[in-house]
Amino acid sequence: MEANTRSTGRLPAAFLTPGSSSFMDFLSEHQPELLPGKRSLPPVKGVIEAPHGTTIVGVTFPGGVVLAGDRRATMGNVIAQRDIEKVFPADEYSAVGIAGTAGLAVEMVKLFQLELEHFEKVEGAQLSLEGKANRLSTMIRSNLGMAMQGLAVVPLFAGYDVDREKGRIFSYDVTGGRSEEHGYAATGSGSIFARGAMKKLFRDDLSEAEATTLVVQALYDAADDDSATGGPDVARRIYPIVTVITDDGFRRLTEDESSDIARSVLERRLEQPDGPRASLL
Repeated sequence: MEANTRSTGRLPAAFLTPGSSSFMDFLSEHQPELLPGKRSLPPVKGVIEAPHGTTIVGVTFPGGVVLAGDRRATMGNVIAQRDIEKVFPADEYSAVGIAGTAGLAVEMVKLFQLELEHFEKVEGAQLSLEGKANRLSTMIRSNLGMAMQGLAVVPLFAGYDVDREKGRIFSYDVTGGRSEEHGYAATGSGSIFARGAMKKLFRDDLSEAEATTLVVQALYDAADDDSATGGPDVARRIYPIVTVITDDGFRRLTEDESSDIARSVLERRLEQPDGPRASLL
């Protein structure tokens, strides 16, 4: 449905008719073929080879939440991209990290951002964090057909709940099933190794600085055992994307900040190759 105003000078009636506060509902009604889940794929044999994003980690701390991701995308046994971005702001108080088929995941994030913005403009208020998590669940469920063909998207959603005044993390499966995680969470191919690291290092009283260090350590451990996860690349100056969400809103750490954290982790690992003890965080 193109908003072509050259012939009449007016927007199509669909744009001027009051309707749902959901942009996905609006698109489903007027031009459903534009939704990712409504597209049909040509018949193929085997799994479709496409770049995949991997490990995303999240950690809560008193006053907020940290969401971070490595920078590697793989296609089979090949590194498809070394500096892909996998963590994006959803709105002022939330963020989403993508794991799975990279192209579809980025498209889903953009649609999710538009969904939240559309709701805010129509209703004059932001969705609750719980409502945002539910909307993302619906979007993932609509992609189930493609997931069954190997094009799955499994994000990690995190945000600051202004009502409860704390950071929260939500994980998903390919069917759109949603679970709230407590303390820490990980998704992607390196998640089992990242989760093991966070399990040993997590505390309820982490400071923001300690939480950002913890997620980089977890990504380092994941990269150490999972070939699809990229660790800090000092030579190319490629470091994990680390974001912090508090009552002040979303903030992405600068390259210098991420570099300093990554280098401190690397220096500790030179002294203790098998990883730091919890007391050294």
